[in-house]
Amino acid sequence: MNKKATAEALTGLSIVEASKKLQSKEISALELARSYKSAIEERNSAINAYLEVFEDIEAQSKEADLRRARGENHALLGIPLAIKDNILIEGRRASAASKMLEDYTAVYDATVTKKLKAAGAVFLGRTNMDEFALGGSTTNSAFGPTRNPHDETRVAGGTSGGSAAAVAAGMALAALGTDTGGSVRNPASFCGVVGLKPTYGAVSRSGLIAAVSSFDQAGPITKTVTDTELLFNAIRGTDIFDSTTTVETTYSSSKEMRRIGVPRHLIGELGDVGSRFSESLKRLAGEGYDIVDIELKQLTSALAAYYIINFAEVSTNLARFDGVRYGLSRSGSSLVDDYRRSRTEGFGPETRRRIMLGTYVLSAGYYDAFYGRAVASRQELRHEFQNAFEYIDAIATPTMPAPAFSLGEKSDPLSLYLEDIFTVPANLTGVPAISLPMGTVEREGTELPVGIQFMASHGGEHVLFKIGKHLLNEVE
Repeated sequence: MNKKATAEALTGLSIVEASKKLQSKEISALELARSYKSAIEERNSAINAYLEVFEDIEAQSKEADLRRARGENHALLGIPLAIKDNILIEGRRASAASKMLEDYTAVYDATVTKKLKAAGAVFLGRTNMDEFALGGSTTNSAFGPTRNPHDETRVAGGTSGGSAAAVAAGMALAALGTDTGGSVRNPASFCGVVGLKPTYGAVSRSGLIAAVSSFDQAGPITKTVTDTELLFNAIRGTDIFDSTTTVETTYSSSKEMRRIGVPRHLIGELGDVGSRFSESLKRLAGEGYDIVDIELKQLTSALAAYYIINFAEVSTNLARFDGVRYGLSRSGSSLVDDYRRSRTEGFGPETRRRIMLGTYVLSAGYYDAFYGRAVASRQELRHEFQNAFEYIDAIATPTMPAPAFSLGEKSDPLSLYLEDIFTVPANLTGVPAISLPMGTVEREGTELPVGIQFMASHGGEHVLFKIGKHLLNEVE
């Protein structure tokens, strides 16, 4: 086997497969890292998945080999991962894909970073994203869009588009993203990989650059459900630095109902995407699952409630980036002009839009009409989901209503927001959700991936993993 073929064989491995080869010393962490470096050098200029490729990849992998030689045997030891640009790694830049933080260097590790370092993972680099995790396409990055590996004229999805594209293109064995309203699941669907949004509180948010604090969760993007489960178990757990992490993250009934609810009133007719969805459900029915129609009335207002709360929390979280306390600083003719110049030059159009809308919905006279009603709608949706999970195991929808769209196609912000119709309920309610590949659909002569989403009750990640393994025929 020639050198190129060997590298391609290594980048085609799953975490579990690579870990077994590392443990048996069939390959070394250094060989594995070099294969991914070669893949990055070959494809990243076209796809723009990485904003920075770390110079010490080989040094990290050599250290992993030494740790294994000393007897360590963690499944992630020597595994090359990509990390989204809003997750802090001490001593590395973390810009959140924004000019506002272009030169910021992290002074501490995010909790998820600490856990991955302890496990011996090799960090390949920081991946592109929508600025401050605001968007759904990774076209809002200050450093250019990420392109879809399956069709470079199309978006990779967002906001974790760089992470998903890196995995799909063989430029990372797996990756971490963050999910605010579908930001892991959306690009996982568009790029044909697996993406998990954990239960809110299952994974620490300490060291994540905040977008919407009551929604954000770090989650894995991988090639297989088994890899997702492995990576999730490595980063989950309580944290003294995040008071929202939960002591007990498994609340689901021990009784296995094997019943999946489908809110068809929300899904409607989706053409070939709907056909792939029906085929996936049929396969699960063949595995012994009971597929039932359910009605969740509050889902019709979920998207509006989500975006009002999103705008409000964005305006609050980003207020500290004012050119005085944090971030890019520009001098003007007065203090007010300092603020104006710093924030205008530091933030992109979508970020400025959300800050202004958030300030509006929180302002006197409009708070009750908008924000107050959105919070009440969110609580009603939570109750509705809790009731539904009394008689079903999971809720199934397509992840996205369509495959990846062309770059520049969704120039109207509202049309892009509408793409999140199926993903935002999991963030509003805090439940875990996973996107799984469910085949492809043809657009303009190209086969494009589409995904199916499953949501479970709080702490029900194990339910999602079981369904996913059955659907994708992974051996348990």
